[in-house]
Amino acid sequence: MKPFIFLLLLGLHEVTSVTHSLKYFYTGSSGVPNFPEYVSVGMIDDVQISRCDSITKRNVPKQDWMKHISDDPQYWEKETLNCWFSQQNFKINIEIAKQRFNQTEGAHVFQRMYGCEWDDETVEVNGYDQYGYDGEDFISFDLKGEQWIAPRQQAVITKDTWNTNRGYIAQTKNYLTQHCPEWLKKYVNYGRSSLMRTGRVT
Repeated sequence: MKPFIFLLLLGLHEVTSVTHSLKYFYTGSSGVPNFPEYVSVGMIDDVQISRCDSITKRNVPKQDWMKHISDDPQYWEKETLNCWFSQQNFKINIEIAKQRFNQTEGAHVFQRMYGCEWDDETVEVNGYDQYGYDGEDFISFDLKGEQWIAPRQQAVITKDTWNTNRGYIAQTKNYLTQHCPEWLKKYVNYGRSSLMRTGRVT
């Protein structure tokens, strides 16, 4: 009977440890019919919390509790402005990528996924920032090595430029290890009752 009790307690211990995640997905497209030129989505524990696209031109909360996530009454206006700037950057990035790959026409997609994970028991934090082009990895940030890595030859120019900018490296690391986890914890606390219904928060 004792081994069974031990396994039961071990199982309960494992259930109480949860790894939470905050992810953002940006997608810019060119020549894709019936699809917005730009879409950004925020996710916490695989639950959508925000969305912005080039059609609505607004960044809006997708959960009721997200409407009051900040005391700043202009929070969502600022998020909309950030979305607009990202959209302009993605337009430029797609054109640069098309030139690098010697493409003049056709449908093309440029994507970015970044965010962080936080273990609420071990308090371990992990972060990631990666870009893709037409379904293939383009460039990603190595958090431990504090450098950008380019798996494709067409991204080497970008890698070299970003890696020589130590201020940008420090900014990226700070966001992934400090700023992002802080917001993740805030989101989890605000949306705990809602997120519990997904089975992710205990």
